[in-house]
This record gives sequence, C-alpha cells and structure tokens, in this order.
Amino acid sequence: MRKILLALLAAAPLFSLPVALPAPVQAATAVATADQPALLAKAETYLNGITSLKSDFIQTADNGQSARGTFTLLRPGRMRISYAPPVENFIVADGKFVYFWDAEVKEQQNAPIGSTLADFLLRDKITLSGDVKITQVARDDGLLEITLVQAKDPGLGSLTLVFEEAPFGLRKWRVLDAQGKLTEVALQNPEFGVKLDRDQFYFRNPTRGRERD
Repeated sequence: MRKILLALLAAAPLFSLPVALPAPVQAATAVATADQPALLAKAETYLNGITSLKSDFIQTADNGQSARGTFTLLRPGRMRISYAPPVENFIVADGKFVYFWDAEVKEQQNAPIGSTLADFLLRDKITLSGDVKITQVARDDGLLEITLVQAKDPGLGSLTLVFEEAPFGLRKWRVLDAQGKLTEVALQNPEFGVKLDRDQFYFRNPTRGRERD
C-alpha cells in the first residue's frame, strides 16, 4: 500500500484496501476536433467556479484495491485527503507543498505542488492550455472525459477529468502514473462552495505538530 500511496507525490490521491476487481471499462468515443473548443471552455469555466469542495470518495486502483475517504479542496492551493479507518495515512497541500504522511513508518514525504499533477486543480486560474496539453476529449454514456498531461513533462503521467454532462459537474478523475498504473477516484455526495476550516490544510506531523505556515 505504501508504494501506491507514494505515487501521490507525482500524480494525485492514491490509496488502497482490498476489494473485488472492478468491471472492465469500455473505451469512450473521441469527440470531433471541431467540437472540442466549446467543451473545453465549458469545463474551464466550471472548474474555475469551484472555490471549495468537500466530498466522500471511493478510489479503485487497476489491481482491484480500493478505499474510502474524504476529499476537501480550497482553491487556490489547498487540499486534504483523509482516509477512512483503519488507514491512518493522509495527504495535505498547504498552498506550496503536497505532503504525504505514511503512518506505517511514521514519516512524511513532500513535493512542490507545481511538480505534481495536483497543481492543475489547485492553481488560482485553471486553463486547459499553455503548460497543460490535452491529449484526448471523449464521451461515454452521458459523461465527458478530458485527459491532460503537463506539457513540459508528459512522462510524469496523465489526469483524466470525468464530468457528468447533464447537469454538468465533476464526478470522478483517473490518474495514469509514470509506471502505467491507473487509479480512479469517484466523488460521492460532493458539496460545493462550502465553508472550510483553513487550519486543516497545514501539515502536522502526528508525533509533533504544525510543520509549515
């Protein structure tokens, strides 16, 4: 599990607990190039409208492992992923760094937000161009899927945002890391525009206290 979780520092929230293997996912249908700009603009507008988000989630890895937890987002720059018991690991972004606490070995690892795919969702202004390269826009049974990579380092991995089209809204995302491992995070009962305690977005070593301001 630790190996899977450490991939967060190069991609997005990853965690695991054993469950049954998920059913195979059917390939989505690519959207015609001429239709993509309007869809990308719609997604940009929607994402930039998210100031805060709190949601339960279920994550499933391509090896069939899964876990539940709570995801909180306060843009720009702040995010927290808390795991349901018995997992005591957690992930937090404080505006500058993304931290991962490994409860098993009682140590943390961190990386600048800008060096991870999490930067896309945490930045002040989200754009689907510039330092982000769109590799695919597709539709699948009422869902819009937009896959992107970092333009300067596409080998870091890809992030696929999955939106429900009616009503339009973010429902899940998938991360394909540099080692080819695929993980899906599905939001459950998301709440947008909620008031969040900013204090939760600081890393605290559970054995000591607050690490950064």
